[in-house]
Amino acid sequence: MNRRKALKTLAIASGGLITLPFWMGCGTDDKPATHLTSFSSKEQKLIAAIADTIIPAGDSIGALSMEVDKFLQKLIDDCYKKDVQDNVKRQLGELELSAKGSHKKSFADCGQSQRQQLLLSFSLSADKQKKDFFDLMKSETIRGFTTSKEVMLKYLNYKIAPGHYFGCVNV
Repeated sequence: MNRRKALKTLAIASGGLITLPFWMGCGTDDKPATHLTSFSSKEQKLIAAIADTIIPAGDSIGALSMEVDKFLQKLIDDCYKKDVQDNVKRQLGELELSAKGSHKKSFADCGQSQRQQLLLSFSLSADKQKKDFFDLMKSETIRGFTTSKEVMLKYLNYKIAPGHYFGCVNV
């Protein structure tokens, strides 16, 4: 028996067993700080602020508690064509510029009424791209919120299988 080869194999195997939990990601329940997306962190904050403006938390749940902002990022990245993605990114920049121009602060730092005013100016704009951006963000925010599990089950009383099945009934 070759002792050197056996010791080398034993050392590699024990090293692999020691590092196995690290490689599998065990022991950490932390969620990643950012969502994997093509949007920058500033754009992610803007999307979150837009979702919060459209469906604010109020007395109950809001768009941010249902993580609609992450839904929007994933949806725009995976389901829309490149020209729509580019328009969304361009309009996010325009929204930030108009917030800084009229309120001297970032869109995310503006109050609820100021953010509503800025978004309404996009909806009433003569520019088709701004209007399309607003329509997309509004409709997809509402869809993301109303189709979330908590809203469907607790507020809309959604049942997976409607009705009740009565088996073994005397006819």
